Amino acid sequence: MVELANTTRTKEIEQHRKKFEKFERTAEQPSWLLARRRAGMARFAEVGFPTLQDEDWRFTNVAALAKLPFKPVLSANVSGITTEVIRGLTFGKLSAVRKVFVDGHYAPELSSADSQPAGAMITSLATALSAGSALLERHLGRYADGSRQPFTALNDAFFQDGGFIHLGPGVALETPIHLLFISTAREAGATTHPRNLILAEPGSRATVLESYLSLGPAAHFTNGVTEVVAGDNTRIEHCKFQDENLAAFHMAALHADLGRGSHFASHSIVTGGKLSRNNIRLRLAGEGAECLLNGLYVTRGDQLADHHMVVEHVEPHCNSHEYYNGILDGRSKGVFHGRIYVHQAAQKTDAKQTNKNLLLSEDATIDTKPQLEIYADDVKCTHGATVGQLNEDSIFYLRARGISAPTARRMLIHAFAGEIIERIQHEGAREELDRLIWDRLEAHPHVSEIQ
Repeated sequence: MVELANTTRTKEIEQHRKKFEKFERTAEQPSWLLARRRAGMARFAEVGFPTLQDEDWRFTNVAALAKLPFKPVLSANVSGITTEVIRGLTFGKLSAVRKVFVDGHYAPELSSADSQPAGAMITSLATALSAGSALLERHLGRYADGSRQPFTALNDAFFQDGGFIHLGPGVALETPIHLLFISTAREAGATTHPRNLILAEPGSRATVLESYLSLGPAAHFTNGVTEVVAGDNTRIEHCKFQDENLAAFHMAALHADLGRGSHFASHSIVTGGKLSRNNIRLRLAGEGAECLLNGLYVTRGDQLADHHMVVEHVEPHCNSHEYYNGILDGRSKGVFHGRIYVHQAAQKTDAKQTNKNLLLSEDATIDTKPQLEIYADDVKCTHGATVGQLNEDSIFYLRARGISAPTARRMLIHAFAGEIIERIQHEGAREELDRLIWDRLEAHPHVSEIQ
């Protein structure tokens, strides 16, 4: 049995190695990037896909993903995708600086005009690489460490494009930036590796919306990485929405390095994908930095949604607050693994971690593991998790005020989701997601038919 498993693993790695050898011969890239790609491929070949024997993956089985045929999409086919199609997608009607990527490749004809806000550069990563930006060599791949995560290593090897955002000192953008990733999902195994880099110079401020959607039904694979560098006294809000088809596999990493007095808010809204995982790692590297990690996963059928995060407090007087709610129906599964790591120097840390889960069916499950690892002695840190069904006392309270039982249950479920949605600061994004989540919840049979 062990020999068979090793043979299977070797075949899985070999197909990726052969595709990489072909890819590196054709990709146009600077020498420094080629070295990083080779290091990423070497690391993935060393460790392969994670298994249930890996502590960080013991609740999330990626065997079905590993068996998927690996077909990197090397060029985009935008036929049939128009600006009207874009307007019909989530965030598509919002006024935004919008950069559209189809199957991992920049589609300028579907994006906003190339005119840039004063003091900012918002473009595709491939465009910035071809221009020879020194910022990319200095920052790209520095924060998302492929030696720790095999999927990040795979992205290091194969990424072709994504968003590049550079905000100059003191630049404040009122209009959000929207990075829209569309998978056409025309064939099983179609694979894209989006890579985003956000550099916010001291005193800058912006909202970044990052959304992932499918137009076709095939089982495709998205493997994205986003790196954020938030300089001193910046304010960045990042909202990621994943709504790919129910056959899709979605792996993603978000790594952020926060400077002194910066504020970073990250929202993760997951409704799609057969299997999705968000690896989030934040480093509060400057005194007085603050972060909000806020997430909602709404699943049904046999979906699995996994959030795995580490918040690292390096300097004193930093605050981090994590709030993740899950609403699970059918035989779906949620995974939450959060760790707050407080260094010895990080005195006066204020950290809170909460995971709450609402199970709408008897077959839905959740594995939750909030953790604290503290090496400082003057801190205020709390963590907790809850799993259960609707509170009967709350239902009784509403019924006593003349509200029917089905309506009372609906109200409580929507309020549970609303706890997360209301923390999104950008009004347009918040209102659109609130409507979408309402409609999705009403479509769940255990909500709309509950008696």
